[in-house]
Amino acid sequence: MIENTRLRRKKQRKKRVFRVFALLMAFIIVGTVSFFAYEIFYSTQKASKKIYHQLEADNKAPDVQVTKDPFTVLLVGIENQGGGERSDVLMLATVNPKTEKIYMLSIPRDTRLYIDEVGYKTKITHSYGNGGIETTIKSVQSLIDVPIDYYISTNFDGFEDVVDTLNGVKVDVPFTFKAQLTGSLKWKTYYQGEMDLNGNEALAYVRMRKTDPNGDHGRNERQQQVIKAIIDKGTSFTSITKIDNLIDDMGNNVKTNIPPSKFVSFVKLYSKLKNAPIENLKIEGSDQMINNGSYFIPDEDSLAQLTTLLTQARGESPDGSSSLAGSSSANSAAASGFDGDGDGRNE
Repeated sequence: MIENTRLRRKKQRKKRVFRVFALLMAFIIVGTVSFFAYEIFYSTQKASKKIYHQLEADNKAPDVQVTKDPFTVLLVGIENQGGGERSDVLMLATVNPKTEKIYMLSIPRDTRLYIDEVGYKTKITHSYGNGGIETTIKSVQSLIDVPIDYYISTNFDGFEDVVDTLNGVKVDVPFTFKAQLTGSLKWKTYYQGEMDLNGNEALAYVRMRKTDPNGDHGRNERQQQVIKAIIDKGTSFTSITKIDNLIDDMGNNVKTNIPPSKFVSFVKLYSKLKNAPIENLKIEGSDQMINNGSYFIPDEDSLAQLTTLLTQARGESPDGSSSLAGSSSANSAAASGFDGDGDGRNE
């Protein structure tokens, strides 16, 4: 009897110790999550004042429920060299939460089109320097006539800072090549296969195009590859301790018309779709020399097919009726100018 009583007491003590341990762990987990939640909230509130830049047409656009409604985002990488700003990277992402489909279209920087604010046909990369993001959105819509609900732009300093804050990214290099690093101007060799890159190296990796056998299209594929690597690593649990630095990096270098109130919804949507396959789209066309300038001339049939595909991906009919996602934040598309002749200017 005494022996049984001792065993019962020993078991009870073990249970109490286990309960105390479990309770302690619960407090630690809840406290940690609460701390990071506060940090994210505080940092986001602080950074959002720098990040958020509303467009003129945003007040007229119906609200988009990003976890339910299809939407389109324009990603713009801004180059600031030689005294002017250029939209060096242009990527159009259309997401349909209901069908769980994602479409990604990269637009070559040398794409030739008519830009109203410039007054003649030129490269789409010049759109940002002639009216900012609104001109760039209008120029993109003159090629692909779909509503653009949101934009996200970043300069290359921001790109480097984010990659470095994440302690680099891993990429699968498609072929061996050399590229010159910004700042130091040193040449780095990128070997075919998996490589870990820091911010400066990742920037040179996504910008190189002259020795790519696929030209701008190969460059676009590398850009998509690195952006996905950044998003995957930035939203992983191991990066939670770096959230404050990441938000600071964005606050100093990123602009968007996505309201801060929707940030959590985007994270929620990404966690749902992070394993969804991305369909990479391509504009067909040809490279041409015009007045000593190198241009990409898009095929009009290809543009029409892409417009139809992305319109249907948004749950809309080709004539724009039965919209599920609402109107664009930039409603009118500029005339593409493909019917006229060149202006005789060099690029």
